[in-house]
Amino acid sequence: MDTTDVLLHPVRLRVVHALSGGRVLTTAQLSERMPEVPKVTMYRHIAVLAETGFLEVASEQRVRGAVERHYRLRQDRPVVDADDASAMTLEDHRRGFASAVAVLIAEFNAYLDRDGADPVADAVSYRQAMLWLSPDELSEMTAELLAVLGPRLANRPAPGRVPYLLSPIHFPIGPPSPDEPRL
Repeated sequence: MDTTDVLLHPVRLRVVHALSGGRVLTTAQLSERMPEVPKVTMYRHIAVLAETGFLEVASEQRVRGAVERHYRLRQDRPVVDADDASAMTLEDHRRGFASAVAVLIAEFNAYLDRDGADPVADAVSYRQAMLWLSPDELSEMTAELLAVLGPRLANRPAPGRVPYLLSPIHFPIGPPSPDEPRL
């Protein structure tokens, strides 16, 4: 199974999100975070992620006669890089986008289902905006966003920090029509 196939599954993508930022969790803890995913399914997806090099066992301990494994993301894990993305078919991109959106919906529902969920107090945002950009402007904006977000991507769990899922999505929705007014 190649990197793209591994990550294009919503449950596996949610597991990767749950373990990001240096977190170490057991399969049982991951199942608690995703109660809608049957335990046997969770174990199967953890096995796929471990077999394909995304996860490693951080520690093991005996619990009532069974071995409980604590997993973390491998620092040298495979990624979908620009070459992988360019080799993806249109159908692969369709599946990838559907997986990303499915993860967003599942994570947002899990957030809303938590006791004390307060979208206003938690600064929840799901706004959309139309941007008219040239290819150069898009590249410049992407570089600026990476400059702002890059240092924060290295943040680790710490007192007072809460993990936020940020999902920038942008794609052209069509060429401008010839009669479109220019501002």
